[in-house]
Amino acid sequence: MNQEVTVRFLVRAHALFAGSIPSIYPVDGLEDDPEGHREAALAYYAALREGAQPGADVFSLPTGEQVKLEAASVCFCTVHRDEPQHQLLVLVNPQDTKSVVAVYLKDSWWATEDVLRTSNPAREGLMKVQSFGERIVLFILNVVIFGRLERNLDDDAMFFLPHSGKEQAKILWRDGAAVGFYTTKAKGSLCGDGTGTCYLLPVLDTVFVRRRHRGQGLGVAMLRDFCETFPDDEALGVSWPISPAMYRGNPTCVREKRWVRGRATRASR
Repeated sequence: MNQEVTVRFLVRAHALFAGSIPSIYPVDGLEDDPEGHREAALAYYAALREGAQPGADVFSLPTGEQVKLEAASVCFCTVHRDEPQHQLLVLVNPQDTKSVVAVYLKDSWWATEDVLRTSNPAREGLMKVQSFGERIVLFILNVVIFGRLERNLDDDAMFFLPHSGKEQAKILWRDGAAVGFYTTKAKGSLCGDGTGTCYLLPVLDTVFVRRRHRGQGLGVAMLRDFCETFPDDEALGVSWPISPAMYRGNPTCVREKRWVRGRATRASR
């Protein structure tokens, strides 16, 4: 084998190997085009309903199980409660139809955990939600991970609705993955209960840390970040109800953290 052929072979082998691992995840390369994404998902769904197969006919889960890609195993989920036209096409586990296993993005299916990953090393710590891709990550954490996988299903009072399209939020990134988030309500913004009343102070509205990352001070870190975001406000609010875990954590913060003392004021949701 001469040198030219050897080099060509190595380049091709490298390309094949690299293609087996995502070099970029949806959050890093998804265009801010919700309408274009919606149209692509609708076209794919229409093809499935007609019996056509636009691509692979099965999706392989990390467990090795394969889920057949057919109209009966997919559905649309509304991403924002105030923008029903913005929807995601998701694949559900036929053994548990409330469990979302993949999301259709960029003309292909992505495992739920991959949607929460990033290849950008600059995504680390708490970062503001700004792009369409980050809104999808927030939705997956809120509705899919918390709402369907990691929430205590016996606790009917403790659940989060899909956020609004302009929700003020930060995602907590750690080691290349989204592991939590918190959202806030701005002082003066409408409460959204139909009464026309407004929030009289900045409010910490929703907070979530993935189960395997709890007990590491991440919830306290988000509370600290929230307080430091409003240094000039004498009082801050916390939406009610408060989860048992959050309620247990708050007294410690109030006792030990000077920057919280006197500022944790509750506000009804």
